[in-house]
Amino acid sequence: MTEAITLSGAAASRGGAPVWSGVDLSIARGEFVAVLGPNGAGKSTFLDVVLGLLPLSTGGVSVLGEAPRAARVRIGYLPQRRSFDASTRVRGIDVVRLGLDGARWGLPLPTALSPTARAANAKVDEVVELVGAGGYAERPIGTLSGGEQQRLLIPQALVRDPQMLLLDEPLDSLDLPNQSAVAALVQRICRTQGVTVVLVAHDVNPILGYLDRVVYFAGGRGVEGPPRDVIQADVLSELYGSPIEVVETQSGRLIVVGTPDAHGHDGGCGGHDHASDAEPVHADPAVAERGPAG
Repeated sequence: MTEAITLSGAAASRGGAPVWSGVDLSIARGEFVAVLGPNGAGKSTFLDVVLGLLPLSTGGVSVLGEAPRAARVRIGYLPQRRSFDASTRVRGIDVVRLGLDGARWGLPLPTALSPTARAANAKVDEVVELVGAGGYAERPIGTLSGGEQQRLLIPQALVRDPQMLLLDEPLDSLDLPNQSAVAALVQRICRTQGVTVVLVAHDVNPILGYLDRVVYFAGGRGVEGPPRDVIQADVLSELYGSPIEVVETQSGRLIVVGTPDAHGHDGGCGGHDHASDAEPVHADPAVAERGPAG
């Protein structure tokens, strides 16, 4: 199977400080992959490398068969969730359209009746219907629920027919039903459109049943594989360099216990030893107490 992302002997740094090193991973085209790990472990750094925004310190990276910068035009990117004030009157469908027009700032936009505009309108309508948002896309986005807003941000990233979607914490601030609904939607897009999906998440449980693989960053390293092969006590203990326990509840939820808390922005792991028996399980369970990080 052709790879969508390949890292070999990869190391990344920020401001001269190592983030992770010795990373070898391969994500196949058409896979749904979650990127997990504690705050500061290098999840955002990984996205920046894939987008060609941050060069590797050492090692190699290939994205969709070429250098990351060259592949960027074939990637749909959804940054960390933006909140819309209730007074925002921009229609949801116009937010989707920014996925097309936002790449043309400073250039004349096509007239409303031109063939280019008609094709753009048809494409916007197509992706809005694909995510099931047609019933509220004409409403001001500030009046919509968090789940409805997120359903309109995903087609914004889809409207240019990307071969890969990079979604940075799209489930953040959503309640559990909406997290599961968005995860199911993303999996359907992955399967029906053949799009590779790479999704950064704090909590693996709402998406566990939808994933093909996970990439887990911790302790300055990264591993990848099927979710239940990676989220194992022996694998994570070696990754963190300290004893880690993984508990599976009767409902199938995974609880990771004993992760060292990470501080700073993608600067590696450190700090005090942390344990959590909270039912809402996060890849770093401390997130349940301190809230999501940027």
